[in-house]
Amino acid sequence: MDSAAPKGSFGRHRKIMPFVSGSIEALRDASRQKAAGLNQHVLGYGAVAEAEWAAADIAAPDLPAMRQYRLDRIRAELKRRGYAGALLYDPVNIRYATDSTNMQLWVAHNPTRHCFVATDGPVVLFDYFSCEHLSDHSGVVDEVRPAISWMYLYGGELTEQKVRRWAAAIADLVREHGGGNNRIAVDHINPEGVEELHRLGISLGNGEAVMENARLIKSPDEILAMRRAIVACEAAMGEMEQALKPGISENELWAELHRGNIARGGEWIETRLLTSGPRTNPWFQECSSRIIVSGDLVAFDTDLIGPYGFCADLSRTWLCGDIKPTNKQRDLFRIAADQIEHNTALMQPGISFRDLVERSAVPPGDCFPTRYGVLYHGVGLADEYPTLPHASDWTSDTPDGVLEPGMVLCVESYIGRLGGGEGVKIEEQILITETGNEKLSTYPLDQRLLG
Repeated sequence: MDSAAPKGSFGRHRKIMPFVSGSIEALRDASRQKAAGLNQHVLGYGAVAEAEWAAADIAAPDLPAMRQYRLDRIRAELKRRGYAGALLYDPVNIRYATDSTNMQLWVAHNPTRHCFVATDGPVVLFDYFSCEHLSDHSGVVDEVRPAISWMYLYGGELTEQKVRRWAAAIADLVREHGGGNNRIAVDHINPEGVEELHRLGISLGNGEAVMENARLIKSPDEILAMRRAIVACEAAMGEMEQALKPGISENELWAELHRGNIARGGEWIETRLLTSGPRTNPWFQECSSRIIVSGDLVAFDTDLIGPYGFCADLSRTWLCGDIKPTNKQRDLFRIAADQIEHNTALMQPGISFRDLVERSAVPPGDCFPTRYGVLYHGVGLADEYPTLPHASDWTSDTPDGVLEPGMVLCVESYIGRLGGGEGVKIEEQILITETGNEKLSTYPLDQRLLG
């Protein structure tokens, strides 16, 4: 897919022993080089995905340029906030900083992988045991060290000792590259780590604020990668719609989207939001074994992490079977489609968050109590800042801001009447441009329901 960028000036890997031909270190180095050449991010996404991207006329992103852009964004935000560096545990933040992956869902709840990004200094990745090869492709990781995992799974009642070893290594990096500044930003950390770093004189701040603001504005290469992720998602949606026949279960239908995503090099799906018939109201029921019957509405939210690690967050509602929709189904669908159309048109550069929600269309009175929780939310490698509620849900602690070119947001609608019946979910992914907006999602709405 791309070749590794030149190594940084801080030394790509730490060598603990002298390199001797035929030694364990030599064999280990050769094995790592072989593995690096066969890394999934180097091999690419396969003929099916590449053919679909070519048919859609979407060029390949310049990945080295994209990685450097992201690193520059992080460091600019760290400087703006006065930090010496960032300590990252969230696998999505590590992906943004390094474009490397390792057991993403597992490390999301087992903190065994972390990364230190110095504001003026190296990117040091602390990876899982024997995983040095997993970031060799990135060109932005200067050094890989084995992670000290101090969760209870590994430390038991001796966890405190592991915390001391871990914190000492982090403090050394801060002192070496902080230029006398001992303030760092941290995204997720347990209290033992906070206490030990404080004891060593390291001051901690909000790493989520740093990373969400860094991730806010996408580069042209990131938009290309996102376009490709959406094409892959929509191709998988097409396969799912083909499989939608009376007699299939919700779980079996949902599995088609997973299969299509994985087949195209996608990574995971964050939720289980697919329901049918009476389970479409209220929203947020999880996919089940219910058998879908002719005449059912089937509503879903992809929440899909696809190729390049980008999120394709789209919602559609389909009618199952070769049958005409009921008037009630058409009414619900038209309300949702009209809300999406109206609110998308409002998404212009320079509009404030508050003004946007004040001018937005909302569900009618009998559907308002079951409304979706937000009208708009940011999206990139996952759901991201900002999240914009309905105007009636705006509180004194809701942050305001302004839509800017390069931001990507999803516009949401859920329409279901209070007290039962069916519901309709529609969601589109929108790029804010210099002159307006562009709808990145293209999968057609069910025309029978629009009739």
